[in-house]
Amino acid sequence: MTKTLAEFQTERTATNERILSGDNRVIKRFFRLDGETYEEGALSAKTKELLGLVASMVLRCDDCITYHIIQCAKYGVTLAEFEEAFAVALVVGGSIVIPHLRRAYARMDEVLAASTV
Repeated sequence: MTKTLAEFQTERTATNERILSGDNRVIKRFFRLDGETYEEGALSAKTKELLGLVASMVLRCDDCITYHIIQCAKYGVTLAEFEEAFAVALVVGGSIVIPHLRRAYARMDEVLAASTV
């Protein structure tokens, strides 16, 4: 985890704005589809964010892990729920997930501490 939570959010917002300022229809559609995927449906948005978190851990994407931890916290995911999701990711992904698990715990602690202030 090389960026603080604030740095991550600032960079993500700025780079997304830059990407979406272009005229590429495929990129814009993909970003819209990504956002729509996590909306309420047959599965709750909270459940979808937990699924995204597990997939991101298995795929070993630290930026995605951070994003989904932030979103999960917004939906009220508890420490116990985070830990169960982390356990699923570890079992599915295997020991190669451990470094990302370490960073996920640190980021989760940071996000949960910020959301209780």
